[in-house]
Amino acid sequence: MIIFFHNTFYFFIFAAVFKAMMKVTILGCGTSQGVPVIGCDCEVCRSTDPRDKRLRTSILIQTEQTTVCVDAGPDFRQQMLRENVKHLDAILITHQHKDHIGGLDDVRSFNFLQNISMPIYASPEAQEEIKREYSYAFVDKSKLYPGAPTYNLIDIVDGKPIIINDLTIEPIPLLHLKMLCYAFRIGNFAYVTDFHFISEESLRKLEGVEYLIIEALRKEKHYSHMSLPEAIDIAKRLNVRKVWFTHISHSIGKAEDVNKTLPSNMMLAYDGLSITIENH
Repeated sequence: MIIFFHNTFYFFIFAAVFKAMMKVTILGCGTSQGVPVIGCDCEVCRSTDPRDKRLRTSILIQTEQTTVCVDAGPDFRQQMLRENVKHLDAILITHQHKDHIGGLDDVRSFNFLQNISMPIYASPEAQEEIKREYSYAFVDKSKLYPGAPTYNLIDIVDGKPIIINDLTIEPIPLLHLKMLCYAFRIGNFAYVTDFHFISEESLRKLEGVEYLIIEALRKEKHYSHMSLPEAIDIAKRLNVRKVWFTHISHSIGKAEDVNKTLPSNMMLAYDGLSITIENH
């Protein structure tokens, strides 16, 4: 559809609204083992419902100008192929656990396609783990294997926004047992996973969020992750318009059953779910 504007004022209003549209895709919403779990015969792992098939937790954020990924776990290659991603501007890392960085070798394809070292935003601690895990990518140039991935590691700094083209991303610190982990907020949307504690200061940084993806590992309390009741409490406290739960284990139950018990504005996320958000 082509729209002609006879008034410059209305053209700029339309352009501003159009530019603010953002699509968030659930690349995976499972725990570190994924779902189904190897060797498990529970009803969730045997389920034929696609909503009960969960790759490792990650999201894709897309605007007209920009495509970024949050985390790159062991299923990164499969997720990129499934969503037909042909360009990636950057990767944001929540923390350094294997299920969040285990697919970074596969950025090689984007290195070749885009002829750049992939910008990876991560805490200094996460960067050290990436350097250990992918040590072959950080050797002296004279010893670097020609097919190795190349990375541009960039510090995440508390209080400093990450600006990637038209995206302004606010990192928000959390605690994942004793490990620093980051949530990310873009306007009225936030992605919050892998944590058991959020400070009052960090919670205030989430005020005004209307669309929230937040982890809910299982129904019972966990020592390093949010449970479903705890995640619901946070969402209610923030008065969020719409909530999707991620980083879901098989022990939470079948998606069809769990969703029936949730408030009307809340649901379990599922792999491949796309959410269109108008930021303001």
